[in-house]
Amino acid sequence: VQLQASGGGLVQAGDSLRLSCEASGRTFSSYATGWFRQAPGKEREFVATISWSGSNTYYADSVKGRFTISRDNAKNTVFLQMHSLKPEDTAVYCCAVRPGTGSSNIYSRAWSYDYWGQGTLVTVSS
Repeated sequence: VQLQASGGGLVQAGDSLRLSCEASGRTFSSYATGWFRQAPGKEREFVATISWSGSNTYYADSVKGRFTISRDNAKNTVFLQMHSLKPEDTAVYCCAVRPGTGSSNIYSRAWSYDYWGQGTLVTVSS
């Protein structure tokens, strides 16, 4: 399966962006999806996750209340709507999927995911 993340760019603090993660190639009956990010010189960190059904979501404390994860299974796409962006949100954002999960399962650990996309760069200027 291939994952294509898009939607990144250069914005100012306080702006919004919406990232997309489109899955193509091999299809699965169900998969949980997560967003992770890695800032320059820092380790990769969890951002948000959503279950296959969309009924369960979970966010890192650093983005809770500002970011919203959602999905459109008909389009094999997961979105990350980001509001009130801060300079510390600057990072390469990657999406990942774990296939074969229950419809309500979510995962916040990177090692839980089997497939990763290349990422899209988000730069937030102050």
